[in-house]
Amino acid sequence: MTTVELQRLFSTPKGLLIIILSILSAMSAAGTGISAIVPGLAAAIAAAGIIDALVLRKQYGAWEFPDGAVLTGFLVAMVLSPFQPWYVSACAALTGIASKHLFRTRSANVFNPAALGLVAMFYVFGTGQSWWGALPELPPIALTALFATGIFITDRVNKFPLVLTFLGTHYLLFTLTAFLSEPGRVAGVFRAPDLHAALFFAFFILTDPPTSPVKYPHQAVCGVIVATTSYAFFQFVGAAYYLLAGVLVGNVWEAWRRWKAR
Repeated sequence: MTTVELQRLFSTPKGLLIIILSILSAMSAAGTGISAIVPGLAAAIAAAGIIDALVLRKQYGAWEFPDGAVLTGFLVAMVLSPFQPWYVSACAALTGIASKHLFRTRSANVFNPAALGLVAMFYVFGTGQSWWGALPELPPIALTALFATGIFITDRVNKFPLVLTFLGTHYLLFTLTAFLSEPGRVAGVFRAPDLHAALFFAFFILTDPPTSPVKYPHQAVCGVIVATTSYAFFQFVGAAYYLLAGVLVGNVWEAWRRWKAR
């Protein structure tokens, strides 16, 4: 890529998010260890980027930088446990990229690629999730960096109603459960790593522009749907991927809404 093309890329939301995730990954290395995170991160980014670049080349007849695939690789690796074999991250990223091209409407892909790839690998490899990219291993002050970068990118993609309604509904449901039921069962949601995971999820996964609503009222509805679904999966299924299950259901609702609107 030329200097001008790089400048143009890193002035877009996708380019800015690549920079942000790179910064968070570098910070996480201080707590998790470079040797632990690099194999899975490199494998996921390379696998997703190469395959998507080839597909884009076939579709458009020219080479394009696969920025969306790079983001998928980042997100997949930053959610999975860094102690998984490198090929698990690569398979998750490849599954996500395949879903992007297979499950589409006229305007965009249906499912968030990273979320679908992560959920699929849970059933294939029984993968664990540590959300190390959300900085849970660092001192609490690190949340400042997560908040600052998350708010910045949420503003750039204009998704504040989506993030706020999700987080509000998410913590309202779990707070009510703590008061009306056994508080010890949901206490972990309010502390690391689940707290960090919810913020990382809301800022960087839920706000994916192709799979999330544009208009504010639709964002508010989607945020409630995702939070309610995630809560239900936590309570009744107990699945570690409860947040990701929520966004996939939200993706289906948004795809259906767009189809109905047309």
